[in-house]
Amino acid sequence: MTKNLFTSESVTEGHPDKICDQISDAVLDSIIVRDPYARVACETCVTTGMVLIMGEITTSVYCDIPKVARQVIKDIGYDNPAYGFDGDSCAVITAIDEQSRDIAMGVDKAYEVRDALPGSEDYQGGAGDQGMMFGYACDETPELMPLAISMSHKLAKQLADVRKNGTLPFIRPDGKTQVTVQYENGKPVRIDTIVISTQHAEDVNAHTIREGLLGHVVAPIVPEHLLRDTRYLVNPTGRFVVGGPHGDSGLTGRKIIVDTYGGYGRHGGGCFSGKDPTKVDRSAAYMARYAAKNIVAAGLAAKCEVQLAYAIGVAEPVSVRVDTFGTSKVDDIKLARALREVFSFTPGSIIRELDLLKPIYKALASYGHMGREDLGVRWELTDKAQDILQALR
Repeated sequence: MTKNLFTSESVTEGHPDKICDQISDAVLDSIIVRDPYARVACETCVTTGMVLIMGEITTSVYCDIPKVARQVIKDIGYDNPAYGFDGDSCAVITAIDEQSRDIAMGVDKAYEVRDALPGSEDYQGGAGDQGMMFGYACDETPELMPLAISMSHKLAKQLADVRKNGTLPFIRPDGKTQVTVQYENGKPVRIDTIVISTQHAEDVNAHTIREGLLGHVVAPIVPEHLLRDTRYLVNPTGRFVVGGPHGDSGLTGRKIIVDTYGGYGRHGGGCFSGKDPTKVDRSAAYMARYAAKNIVAAGLAAKCEVQLAYAIGVAEPVSVRVDTFGTSKVDDIKLARALREVFSFTPGSIIRELDLLKPIYKALASYGHMGREDLGVRWELTDKAQDILQALR
């Protein structure tokens, strides 16, 4: 019997990096709801008393970026000057340019289709950059995500919920979770370790924090049958009063592993937040997840990874690869051919298929972009499973 451990982490919406992701995506949402074909590449960084929002935005509408940023910060829970950072008193600096015309030229009219414009039925659009994107799925959870990242996200979300609803009033917005899963012969059998670090009020003791988190965060979330000889590490340093941007700077895109599969699958390196869907870093990663999930949902593999790769300005991907890690009876090359038959992987087709010209992005900026069946996003559907089976006949 082969035994091993795998660990993934998540962070709450009050973590400095996640604040930045949410601001960047809130700016995107506020623009795309009125200008669906806007080009947005918005990045944010935060530190004590300051927010810097920078990037390239080409749009026909006005966006009050400082107002958007302040509202996000206050909605997260940074509405008290005592936290060392709050949405009313922090400085908000913007440094925004337009998208480079050299990039826009390749996105507006793909290498293969030079006469189709954004908004037309035959528009495909070129990829907004070169690069490779990965999608992953496995049968470890109902949403077909790896167990460690799934549990980490749920614990982080619960940590925020008990803060916001007043169940644990001593909790503050910044926090992290981490889950280590034990596998036997490739299957998860138990949770070995749970780590929770949460910012807290100065006048609360460690025992109260530990008992509160075990009773109101862990107990409602983690199935009992997975908690066998589990080790719990709660605020291991013993104190976490100074947090958020007052304790550490934050930056958009610095939690890409949290955003995807917790390190269980490969990652191309590009982040999602603040990017409109012509950026394949974002849209193609969603499409790769859609394809991988449908292969697993079809019963063709226990785990599946799909890689897509693009050249800037070119609509069709330069490669489509499937890896089922030896869990499929169907050859991976045949699966890749089936995906080519069932899915169109051009940027324009992805945008239409996944309905990406809507303000759906801020909600994705916390607790993962994948496995989010709770948000009703299209890349979590399994409606192509039968089509893939048909393509293999």
